[in-house]
Formats: sequence, C-alpha cells, structure tokens
Amino acid sequence: MQADTMSLKPHRLVASDRVEGTRVFNADGRKIGSIKRLMIDKTSGNVAYAVLCFGGFLGVGEDYRPLPWASMRYNLEIEAYELLTLMSDEELAKAPSFGTDKEFDWGNRVREVDAYWIGF
Repeated sequence: MQADTMSLKPHRLVASDRVEGTRVFNADGRKIGSIKRLMIDKTSGNVAYAVLCFGGFLGVGEDYRPLPWASMRYNLEIEAYELLTLMSDEELAKAPSFGTDKEFDWGNRVREVDAYWIGF
C-alpha cells in the first residue's frame, strides 16, 4: 500500500522517454516545437541540449535544432517546457539544424552548436 502512495507523489526526476515529445513554448507563450531527444554530456552526465523538432506538418518539412537545456524550464501548469528568454523566429531559424532525413549525430557539430548559443 505504501509503495502505491509513494508512486503518486510528485518528484523532481523524469525519465528521458517521458521528456521526448514534450511541447516547448517561447517565452511569449507561443509553441515553437517539441523535444525529439536529449543530448547528454558523456563526461559530466548533464543534459547539454534538447533537440527540438521544428516546423513541418505531419512529419513533412520538419527539422531538428538543439537548444541548450539550461535555456528552458518546465512549467507545471501547462506541462511543457518554456524558454527563459524570448527568441525571435530568425534567431531560432539560424540555429544549427539537421533535416529529419539525416543520420542523427551531433558529435561532429558540437563546436558549431556551442558557438551559436554562447551569446544567448
């Protein structure tokens, strides 16, 4: 009985598969995408980026763009992540990206990704 009660209490941890697919909103409340996957630093174990699925309709025209994990927070009221600062569509569009038809490997592009997000 106690195990059932404990599983219903909120806690601060979330499984990665529960993060994938979660909606992401800009600081102005506008939905900008959803989380495709998390990029975890092998050495520190910290989440470095959330790769967002942007644009498209029913999978056509989508692309993936990494956003620094620290640039977002989870909003319990809307059950979604929100950017801490407002980003323009142009800033988001200029971020490094991958098409959905490409093999998913950010390892070779981590410097490019880091360099883009340093100013934000």
